Amino acid sequence: MAERFEIAGRPIGPDHPPYIIAELSGNHNGELSRALDLIDAAAASGADAVKLQTYTADTITIDVDRPEFRISGGLWDGRSLHELYREASTPWDWHGALFDRARGHGLTCFSSPFDPTAVDFLEGLDAPAYKIASFELVDTPLIRKAAGTGKPLIMSTGIADYGEIEDACRAAREGGAAGVALLHCISAYPARPEDMRLGTIEALTRAFGLPVGLSDHTLGSAVAVAAIARGACIVEKHLTLRRADGGPDAEFSLEPDEFRRLVEDCRMAHAALGPARHDRQGIGGANAQFRRSLYVVADVAAGEVLTEAHVRSIRPGLGLAPKHLPKVLGQRAARALTRGEPLDWSMLA
Repeated sequence: MAERFEIAGRPIGPDHPPYIIAELSGNHNGELSRALDLIDAAAASGADAVKLQTYTADTITIDVDRPEFRISGGLWDGRSLHELYREASTPWDWHGALFDRARGHGLTCFSSPFDPTAVDFLEGLDAPAYKIASFELVDTPLIRKAAGTGKPLIMSTGIADYGEIEDACRAAREGGAAGVALLHCISAYPARPEDMRLGTIEALTRAFGLPVGLSDHTLGSAVAVAAIARGACIVEKHLTLRRADGGPDAEFSLEPDEFRRLVEDCRMAHAALGPARHDRQGIGGANAQFRRSLYVVADVAAGEVLTEAHVRSIRPGLGLAPKHLPKVLGQRAARALTRGEPLDWSMLA
């Protein structure tokens, strides 16, 4: 059983609708107005929260011309880390306006800090939670710093092994976090559905006893919906206004109408799970009466032998179960039977 977890008073776990987070990342394309529009779109979609990323190019990396500081292959092939993060970062002086816009919608806003100064900055904005990104999961001093605020932490597992996840969870608990949740994540951009290994959600739940969700970088919403069926109680997905506008993360982000459908479909999937029911009333409700049963289909005189001409299995379901037909045939009517009567044992001699 996963421990209790909540953000800003919203309980999160398998007994509650999935907590849907709209990730803004770098999809503002360097424009504050676009970032504000993204907040508006997240609220209109029905998302529970919107998440920022709080760093500068110089707090997340350094500008140096060495091979290991340059990306090889994939969506950002050939770009240096410093160049990419300079483009994708959300200016810190925007954060106040973004938090205010979200609060105006009743939308929870929090962020991923990437160094201790970002935690201090976000505390000044009264961030209600912190997200530890996949590549920072091994930075246990950063985790302890965020946990020391007494806020809940969501941590993406990404490329971490179980030992590293355990180290991160220990750092969060010992640091004083008000609850921990994990996100299964495939750190590929975009990620292929066939690589998602959604069974990991259940494995993480069993291994760590924490609420587990999905940080989803696949295209579309099918994988997120499938994750709900595997027990995910959080879904984080990137949001953009228009993929055609480009941007660092646009290729694997959802547009507003797509994000709205994601929210609706994930919540519908959760509602459809429910507990197992095997009783007739629970399965069929009022319609159960329209199942087949044994009925008198021709008038029968008292004492007459019942044949297939007299009794059939038909709808509705108020007579004897059809399995009793072999026992009924050949018996005599205890009284005169009228066409349309549901058959009962008392009607047989």
